[in-house]
Amino acid sequence: MAVDYGPLKALIGIWKGDKGLDIAPDPDGIEENPYHETMEFTAVGDVTNAESQTLAVIRYVQKVYHKGHGAQIHDQTGYWLWDAQKQEVIHSIAIPRGVCLLAGGKVTNENDDEVMLTVKASVDDKNYSIVQAPFMSDKAKTTAFELTLTLSDDKLHYKETTMVDIYGGKNFEHVDENYLTRVSD
Repeated sequence: MAVDYGPLKALIGIWKGDKGLDIAPDPDGIEENPYHETMEFTAVGDVTNAESQTLAVIRYVQKVYHKGHGAQIHDQTGYWLWDAQKQEVIHSIAIPRGVCLLAGGKVTNENDDEVMLTVKASVDDKNYSIVQAPFMSDKAKTTAFELTLTLSDDKLHYKETTMVDIYGGKNFEHVDENYLTRVSD
């Protein structure tokens, strides 16, 4: 039986984008970092949980590089999951800063030309939450996360907003946004 990846099927492949902008906290305010990146989405298959839930699974790796000096500034891995029965999207993320999260949501738009996925997580949400190492909780605590992906043919746009409590209690809206093109299936 074929795996039903639902709206996630459109993600499978390698994507590149060079129009990224990272708006990050700085002790004196904000810093803006233009970036380019590669995202690779690989079909894994499906998994069955407790003999009653089937999830289609896509693994991804994201590598982000500063446009100015070329150094890698972000590395992220995780999974996108599709629960066809509930029509739900689940996104797991691991960032090598001691931060992991599980975000959930729905397909917010799906037609012949475009698919839009929106997922959210919060430290206060019992189902879709954020876990972080003690240092991060004390110095740069992530309190909320929202990601919207819009897919149209071989184009992908995303906007990710992470609320961070940093620099002695400053709440900061850390935003990453980019436009990518599929370069390989």
